[in-house]
Amino acid sequence: MLSDAVIISQTEAWVQRLIVKYNICPFARKELEQQTVRYVVFNDTQFEATLDKLINECRYLDENPGTETTLLILPTFKNFDDFLDLIAVAERLLAMSGYEGVYQLAHFHPDYCFEGEAVDDPANYTNRSPHPTLHVLREESMAQALAQTDSPEAIPERNIEFARRKGAQFFEAILKDIV
Repeated sequence: MLSDAVIISQTEAWVQRLIVKYNICPFARKELEQQTVRYVVFNDTQFEATLDKLINECRYLDENPGTETTLLILPTFKNFDDFLDLIAVAERLLAMSGYEGVYQLAHFHPDYCFEGEAVDDPANYTNRSPHPTLHVLREESMAQALAQTDSPEAIPERNIEFARRKGAQFFEAILKDIV
């Protein structure tokens, strides 16, 4: 089993060498430069404990406005279907806990596959990461960033086009080099 420090290092490398470098998320560079990204590893396999940790991270963000976002890395959620089940419950829990409209989740997984897409479609790499990860985003900050961005609705399509143009081998090489 990898240490938390190694998992965080690999995740940081993925953010820098893929997400920021290729502008997959045009908002990530600013947060990295300002060092407002929190990386947390949680190794429990139980849904309840993981959901408790998610709510604790929301509380942490509530109490620490200088931290913009948390990447909650969940290395034990290796099965993509189990990870998707966790996300569905997590989103309901955020709403039930009063965090709807406050925080939103983005999610990444080594086996990420968009619904209705082929597993080998390079577009899936826009959401493939070294480790299963829940990204807790401040909704207000996201709204502000989107308002300052030309054609924010075009970001996913641009990423899909980029991924398909580069091909799966391009992304596989980056991820292989990171892990």
